[in-house]
Amino acid sequence: MSSIDELKSTRLAKLDLLKKAGMDPYPARVPRDFCLKDAKENFAEYEGGKDGKNAGKSVSLAGRIMAIRGQGAILFIVLDDGKGIFQGVIKKDSLKPELFKLFTDAVDIGDIVSVTGTFFTTQRGEQSILVSEWTMAAKALLPLPEKWHGLTDQDEIFRKRYLDFIMNPETRDLFYKKAKFWDVTRAFLKERGFLEVETPTLEVTTGGAEAAPFKTHHNDYNLDVFLRISVGELWQKRLMAAGFPKTFEIGRVYRNEGSSPEHAQEFTNMEFYWSYADYHDGMKLVIDMYRKIAMECFGKTKFTYRDFTFDLADEWKMIDYSKEIESQTGVDINKASEKEMKKKLDDLKVKYEGDNRERLTDTLWKHCRKSIAGPAFVVNHPILVAPLAKLVKTEDDKPAKDRPSQTVQMFQPIIAGSEVGRGYSELNDPIDQDNRFKEQEKLLSSGDDEAMMSDHEFVEMLEHGMPPACGWGHGERLFAILANKTLRETQMFPLMKPR
Repeated sequence: MSSIDELKSTRLAKLDLLKKAGMDPYPARVPRDFCLKDAKENFAEYEGGKDGKNAGKSVSLAGRIMAIRGQGAILFIVLDDGKGIFQGVIKKDSLKPELFKLFTDAVDIGDIVSVTGTFFTTQRGEQSILVSEWTMAAKALLPLPEKWHGLTDQDEIFRKRYLDFIMNPETRDLFYKKAKFWDVTRAFLKERGFLEVETPTLEVTTGGAEAAPFKTHHNDYNLDVFLRISVGELWQKRLMAAGFPKTFEIGRVYRNEGSSPEHAQEFTNMEFYWSYADYHDGMKLVIDMYRKIAMECFGKTKFTYRDFTFDLADEWKMIDYSKEIESQTGVDINKASEKEMKKKLDDLKVKYEGDNRERLTDTLWKHCRKSIAGPAFVVNHPILVAPLAKLVKTEDDKPAKDRPSQTVQMFQPIIAGSEVGRGYSELNDPIDQDNRFKEQEKLLSSGDDEAMMSDHEFVEMLEHGMPPACGWGHGERLFAILANKTLRETQMFPLMKPR
């Protein structure tokens, strides 16, 4: 029998002791007047010997036992309920003899208990509860990891995330902060008149991003459908045409791609769409939003991530996409052949998938962006990497078709070498959009799984007229970088291969 089996066997015997004593080891409800955080805040009012109507009044608390120390006639326990910790003191002369004995015989670290008693302050100044009654809330049949020698393997941490949260309150706090990240984002947009909407997560054609989708089957319609890869971009644009001037959605998206510290197959994104605004308006709003998020969630604007330090309060630089690639690699993406691009990537020892011009250009850019600390906006992207954005116009307000590679009104913030969002002056020309979809269809048919699917019903909507608009999206990667964590670390339950 393994050591873990022996420990479980011992705890099963203690479970029987509880049952024989008439105590339900898994009751539906236990006495509890306060969470432990509130117990601390209300301590003075209820402590014995203090003035007030509740002085010396008996209260009930509940939580997981994280430590037991002492022996003989007095025990000290530390309770944790996820909101705070609190000390319980169990004295032999303060409990019924059978309850004291049952506690010493049947209770282990890791058990969840309810204790009833009066508040007092120990000689060491510790706020405590002197226990006069206790009952089991949930008997733990397996032990917690050791504090210093427990969960150290990252795979095991992700696989048994609940134990990580129990043993590491700072990890638990990270997800309260992540929830606030989205709360602040939501409040920021609502304060500026954006309407929160919900759009389909199952789509006949995916749109709004370039990514390989997950495919599933709709039994009732006998129809193959896809999990969305964007937060309803093409749907929210339909709402722009329908007369909803400002919308946003926060929701899950799914991309059937590889994993990395900055990529996951399932994650949360936010996208907004803003009628009668362009990418210049979007950049101003995004700077304000990012600074607001930073201050509200982290209390600062200056951060460190990997080897980078950046300050969101600084002036945001403008970086030209093509010029930055040429500056760093010597490759002019407007003139270089695919063969020359591949040679440069090989020389740089950069892996790439696909050999079409779009993928090679994007791979060169991703290599270059890794050296940019930011905060900065990348602008003047070539049209082939942004099939949903308007063209940049020249001074005479005509499309810059004389350029070797047309550029679009797209902007991407860069911090710590990473892209942390994307926005456009959205394309609303139905003829131009239809032609760009056709180019994407060619890429799909040539084997590029990340190329964008055509949506002819979307083009039909544009033919009815959609106002000029700015669209924007950011997601969990921004939070991960501000928290100085990998994206995987900021997911509560990242996808794991079954053992």
